[in-house]
Amino acid sequence: MSEHEQSGPIEQGVLDLAVRVFGLARAGEAEELAAYLDAGVPPNLTNEKGDTLLILAAYHGHPETVAALLERGAEHGRYNDRGQTPLAAAVFKQSAETVRVLLDAGADPDAGQPSARATAAFFDLPAMTALLEGRPA
Repeated sequence: MSEHEQSGPIEQGVLDLAVRVFGLARAGEAEELAAYLDAGVPPNLTNEKGDTLLILAAYHGHPETVAALLERGAEHGRYNDRGQTPLAAAVFKQSAETVRVLLDAGADPDAGQPSARATAAFFDLPAMTALLEGRPA
């Protein structure tokens, strides 16, 4: 068996695993995703668009998954290829609990392009603006 033949199935297995964990982040399957992270999947795994598991979980409004990722070392300040942060994604989707989890972890409302604060202003989301400013929503 050549070296290339041996690496093919391994590479496909890695790709399959990546597809699986990104799907878990999107679906909010916090427990199963946490098990993969605990087994060694990097918490800042990034897809072809620069989206991290945390960005996908935040965008899809899964605060428990966001918390599990943060607890396992996911960086809330990482941007995707378009300059978006997990906090801006959560604000855009108006997921108040996800926004709270990210803010409690120290996410910066002014980071990214557009920032979470700019996203709330642009889309006229007063409840999100209030959260970002530390006021009751």
